[in-house]
Amino acid sequence: MRPGSSPGSAPGTAGGGTSPAGGGGNSLYFENWPAYIDPTEDGVPGTVDRFVEATGIDMQYTESYNDNVEYFAKIQPLLGAGEKIDPDIIAPTSWLAGRLIQLGWVDPLPLDQIPNAANLRPDLVKPTWDPTGEYSLPWQTGYAGIAYNLDVTGRELTSTADLFDPEFNGKIGMLTEMRDTMGLIMMLEGVDISTVDSFAVAEPAFARLQEAKDAGQIRRFTGNDYMDDLSNGNFAACVGWSGDVVQLSRDNPAVRFVIPEEGGTSWADTMVLPKGAVHRNEAAAWMNFVYDPVQAAQITAWVQYVSPVAGVQEELRKIDPDLANSPLLFPDEETIARTSIFANLTEEVEAEYDAAFSKIIGA
Repeated sequence: MRPGSSPGSAPGTAGGGTSPAGGGGNSLYFENWPAYIDPTEDGVPGTVDRFVEATGIDMQYTESYNDNVEYFAKIQPLLGAGEKIDPDIIAPTSWLAGRLIQLGWVDPLPLDQIPNAANLRPDLVKPTWDPTGEYSLPWQTGYAGIAYNLDVTGRELTSTADLFDPEFNGKIGMLTEMRDTMGLIMMLEGVDISTVDSFAVAEPAFARLQEAKDAGQIRRFTGNDYMDDLSNGNFAACVGWSGDVVQLSRDNPAVRFVIPEEGGTSWADTMVLPKGAVHRNEAAAWMNFVYDPVQAAQITAWVQYVSPVAGVQEELRKIDPDLANSPLLFPDEETIARTSIFANLTEEVEAEYDAAFSKIIGA
């Protein structure tokens, strides 16, 4: 999950009219993260309302997906027992999407009904979490790296090692998202996070984090609420997400974001159909709609993360030329090459990582 700290207006449920038949009725239910789509504001229809108007599909869009681990615990009893959950589409982060695919808890997408899936960015075709490309289409993507406040640091930061500089004792933030925090520290330790398959390779990174906590280096572990601490100077620097900093830097130019020289993490929140989803045709219509670069650009202009849809930059220039030139929204190949997706872990290894991380952060 990578939306900003302050949820925007949740798009309302809307509908009416008729649409192509299929999938158990003329309706659709998408449960997504907060503040992750452009709402209807000032008389300008947001994506949900534009979709409803274009298709006549009665859409329920909710923002109740707040945490991957929490959400998995919520759906596990039902999907694990072979029962359906209510949403037709959910958007887990890539690592959890991979886990759901491995467990057999999601259905293949009706890709023959989603011609705009051809607009998927080439670097996201058949990703590690979905090697056949049958089960997922990314909703938004982004990067974790170092976010810092230049007014507090007094210098540019370039390395994850800067987060452990005693100069910033008590003014560092780390994320409660294990793969982003540990991914950066593991890359600092020289680990290729895209291929890890054991806990042993991560032990030096966990030890470094524990030492930093014991020394008082870390002010606190946060979710999206790091943004206020970063902007007001409580944090000199922290592990942060690219889209947040795009938003913050518009009001506070001292707030910066950098992919560390050792590398940053890359992630995607990706749309999947939970096993037994009823409204498959309607889900296909939705995915086809939001993979139209014209529609995707309007989402990007509001959420300010890296769109998975090719052609968005050209459309965004018509809406917000400055944003269309942002290297955080449209990174070059060199930047992309310095990012890695955390490998899918087995259930056993995942449990080791989660236990070690929870012990350190006090979860």
